[in-house]
Amino acid sequence: MSKTVELIYQGTSYPLPLIEGTCGEEAVDISTLRSTTGLITYDPGFVSTGSCQSKITFLDGEKGVLLYRGIPIEQLAEHSNFIETSFLLIYGHLPNREELDYFNYHVTHHSMIHESLKNLYDGFPNNPHPMAVCSAVVGSLATFYEDQLNVQNEREIEITTHRLLAKMPTIAAYSYKKSIGQPFSYPQNALTYTENFLHMMFSNPCEDYEVDPLAAKVLDTLLILHADHEQNCSTSTVRLVGSSGCNLYSSVSAGIYALWGPLHGGANQAVIEMLQSMMEAGGNVMQFVDKAKDPNDPFRLMGFGHRVYKNFDPRCQIIKKLAHEVFDKLGVNEPLLDLAQKLEDIALKDDYFLSKKLYPNVDFYSGLIYKALKIPINMFPVLFAIGRLPGWIAHWTELQGDQDFKIGRPRQIYRGRGKTDYTPLKERT
Repeated sequence: MSKTVELIYQGTSYPLPLIEGTCGEEAVDISTLRSTTGLITYDPGFVSTGSCQSKITFLDGEKGVLLYRGIPIEQLAEHSNFIETSFLLIYGHLPNREELDYFNYHVTHHSMIHESLKNLYDGFPNNPHPMAVCSAVVGSLATFYEDQLNVQNEREIEITTHRLLAKMPTIAAYSYKKSIGQPFSYPQNALTYTENFLHMMFSNPCEDYEVDPLAAKVLDTLLILHADHEQNCSTSTVRLVGSSGCNLYSSVSAGIYALWGPLHGGANQAVIEMLQSMMEAGGNVMQFVDKAKDPNDPFRLMGFGHRVYKNFDPRCQIIKKLAHEVFDKLGVNEPLLDLAQKLEDIALKDDYFLSKKLYPNVDFYSGLIYKALKIPINMFPVLFAIGRLPGWIAHWTELQGDQDFKIGRPRQIYRGRGKTDYTPLKERT
């Protein structure tokens, strides 16, 4: 017998079905609420609203659990690579050798962008933010492949998936090169996904450039950790735009803009800027901790706490280990890392942070790693976008095959003026 929740409104009882997820979470199905009662729910930020049923990612914020298609993130970070993880997210299972080779081949051999597309970069100012450029260029891909935008054609979706994954590092690296006035470097098919990105970022015609294997490996792991995170702001944006029947390129372009916000993909940049402010203030960490605890001070510590995780962010444990590995093996002397460690030590022992469950999140250490790899700060959210791309594709694709597919259309509570007659201009004071 299926479970229900009883809603009593104006003396009438309305049974609402319960939906149970794979891992035991339950949701009240209110899809018929308005048609049967005339009521809607009010949920700012959709913090208690499920917009879909998904098979892609599960996270438990109370227990610090993150699963991609059922596989713990810790196992993927240790044993997998970004290409394999992308396949897992998009197609729902780990690939066999033949599937992985096919997928990797097409992602590798679609990495060049159309030569005419380079003209678009010339139209931007001399120092544009790379995220703005990335979103614009990704959106423009729809004009280059207009004959393959059918959202119900599986083969066309597959080709678009390959193209997006392949071209995103090239588009991102070119956006950086444009911002510093350097010539573009063509992708190299002999390199791995992350090696190719680093090569396009830092090579130039004047001298040879060899990719550091550790840098490529660490970057690959970071991309895995960012690959999906359930119904976050940017993923929900991709789904909402896709719900109109819009093509994958344009939907991802919108997702990139959503990710650009400092409360989402720009958070690791904010952590670095905060640590730099601490350094400039003499390195007195407690001074900033006290400011964060002062209810009358608007200052808050960046990189602590999470909208969903109320225990610890499992990705943070992996990234913290990576950070020490990078700094030790690359011989980088980074004072900001010492500050970050002091800040973390204080916060993990302070009753204020413990009571509010403000634990370090994924942004706390990722920015330090990017900095050690010489990635400029304005490229931090771009790396996030490259990593999040397979998750966006997976959710967009899942949406197209959803039996409950509907165009996204949230309701509202109107709080403006009631019906008001028009006042002619000459009568207005």
